Amino acid sequence: MRIQLPVNGQSQNTDDVLKQWRNSACGPTTAAVMLDYLLPDEKTKSINQLYKQLGTTPIGLFKYRFIHNMRKIVGPDWSIQSCSLHDALFELRAGRPVAMKFDKYFSFHFCLKPTYAYHWVPLIGYEEVEDDVILIIHDNGGQNRDSQIREVSYKANQKVLTFVKMTPLPVRE
Repeated sequence: MRIQLPVNGQSQNTDDVLKQWRNSACGPTTAAVMLDYLLPDEKTKSINQLYKQLGTTPIGLFKYRFIHNMRKIVGPDWSIQSCSLHDALFELRAGRPVAMKFDKYFSFHFCLKPTYAYHWVPLIGYEEVEDDVILIIHDNGGQNRDSQIREVSYKANQKVLTFVKMTPLPVRE
């Protein structure tokens, strides 16, 4: 089975992002993509605004800050939390992208060669294959290029991956 959501990617290297923030703007870019998709009727926050609001640093965005500050941004109608691969795939089947972080440094897997050493990306789909799950991501762009859809192996990257889901809470009456 293959699922791929029609998510529009963004580039962290666009002229709209402050030059000094571009190398570390993958977390805010991922947040912007998710917010645009999940809250299409809301006023879009710029990557620069999200960089500040999420508490991003020149070395990137810690998962704790992503979760804590996204909760402040979206308010009480949404649950933002870390999740497993199983939960992430459920979210995709429910039509919601998931934030995915590659991090070989703070997972203490320095010798591994994952797809990215340290990078946030929107997870927009997956395909189950015989002995692996192929994860479909937007790569958040590169110098002089827009974000591209890429496919990466879960099996080859699993030791450095974490996932964050953004789920709407039931309406309270």
